[in-house]
Amino acid sequence: MELRHLITFKTIVEKNGFNKAAEHLGYAQSSITTHVKELEKVLGNPLFDRLGKKIILTHFGKQFLPYANQIIELYNQSLTIEKEPQGELTIGISESLTICRIPQILLEFKQKYPKVSLHVKSLENYDVTKSLQSGDIDLALILEKENWKQEELHIGELVKERMVFIQPKNKKDALNTALYSDLRCSYKSVFDEYISLNQLDIKDSLEFQSIEAIKHCVKAGLGVSLVPYFSVKEELKGGIFTGEEVTKEQNSLSTYLAYHKDKWLSPSISCMISLVQKHAITWE
Repeated sequence: MELRHLITFKTIVEKNGFNKAAEHLGYAQSSITTHVKELEKVLGNPLFDRLGKKIILTHFGKQFLPYANQIIELYNQSLTIEKEPQGELTIGISESLTICRIPQILLEFKQKYPKVSLHVKSLENYDVTKSLQSGDIDLALILEKENWKQEELHIGELVKERMVFIQPKNKKDALNTALYSDLRCSYKSVFDEYISLNQLDIKDSLEFQSIEAIKHCVKAGLGVSLVPYFSVKEELKGGIFTGEEVTKEQNSLSTYLAYHKDKWLSPSISCMISLVQKHAITWE
């Protein structure tokens, strides 16, 4: 039983004739006749009595008409499913982005789309590609080295980050200790390149679970680090520690929005992507 056959049947009844139905639907009259015959064959009963040039519904046709209307209506209703963002949406986000950039986006999204159940996961201890492929997360908002690529993922660079070398005020011994984030190898490689290019006399290193921890340790005079500007701009403005921006020629980190290439972009996901991209335009 094809939907188009049901629509033809319904239109014949509403327009009171095959010719008018054909004209309304844009079919040849022969097509209308074929639709009806095929539908009657499936149902095993005639839908119309042909009395000369006049047609009237058979008793079976009258009984079947409400069901045909209901099927068509259900189909039309099904087309609206998921057009309004709803259901669950899980985003994996790098820790520093969660603290500095994402709260306003999450708040705006929840206000605009209250039917979406939003979940946020830290990406620091996850394999991003594996998490997206398994469906553990729907989207990833992540800091990675420039030109980051993964064959299985659709990756959009939102912004190339300004990197800043931070150090404590008035504590020269701290220059000998590098404070690394052990969360992603991309941080370490960019920092190592900076150390090499600037011939820093690093004698010791420590690794931490977050940029927030590194910031507090630099403030305390424990060591120096290389971090994205957005994560320390308030501390720099407040004179908590000093910072020197990395030249544009050196490799940097970028913020990316990624999802699996085979992922169906539901309205919830599409709306989140649009919202993130809108905010990213203003990031510095």
